[in-house]
Amino acid sequence: MSVADLLIAAGVALLAGGINSIAGGGSLILFPVLVGLGLGTVAANVTNSIAQWPGYVGGVLGFRKEYAGQRGRMIRFGLVAVLGGTAGSVLLLTTPSEAFDTVVPVLVLLASLLLAAQPLVTTRLKRRDEAGRPGDPAWLYVALFLATVYGGYFGGALGVILVGVLGLGLGRLKLANAMKSAISLVTASVTVVVFGIWGPVAWEYVAVCAPASLLGGFLGARVATRIPSTPLRVLIVVFGVAVSIYLFFRG
Repeated sequence: MSVADLLIAAGVALLAGGINSIAGGGSLILFPVLVGLGLGTVAANVTNSIAQWPGYVGGVLGFRKEYAGQRGRMIRFGLVAVLGGTAGSVLLLTTPSEAFDTVVPVLVLLASLLLAAQPLVTTRLKRRDEAGRPGDPAWLYVALFLATVYGGYFGGALGVILVGVLGLGLGRLKLANAMKSAISLVTASVTVVVFGIWGPVAWEYVAVCAPASLLGGFLGARVATRIPSTPLRVLIVVFGVAVSIYLFFRG
């Protein structure tokens, strides 16, 4: 890889970090760029996962107040995320790369469509928002496990999935959004460990993309209230659909 490749990757990671803070879906931007720079789809996926980990830390720190009194719930959800993230990561590394090449266009398309549906999901959950529920339904843990398996395997638009599942299960949108960040961090941390030890990580890209993603997330959070998220979301969705079509015919 050349210096120009590293600079391109860092610039896109900076943009992806900002997009994650403003509208979500930053992974849909960095992943195809890494593929375009010459990485295989599996290598691009694991490199993307590790490079964007710092951004999840910032998200959790931003929700500190929402976690008050939620220690037990966070531990339970965190354990589910560890199991699901581990299962998804191991599944990615132990199945043939051809299998990932086959499903990744579908996953990118699914992630793009989920991102497009995010405003509708958020609106519906706001209507259901209530004072809270005394306990968590059993199905919620099953759904979280499946969501984090997906997160460990690919992870695009995982946050959108988690907000929908948690919003329905908890009945409190603000708490669901905060828990989404914590579960995403745990899932991402698992992938960092698993992929970092056994995955085909392009560490040169991680070295430049990780700090760029962190900076982008910070800057994005500062300007999130000033930039309309809808046009940006539309651009990301269109880009994601185009990438899925490209990857489909590329395979």
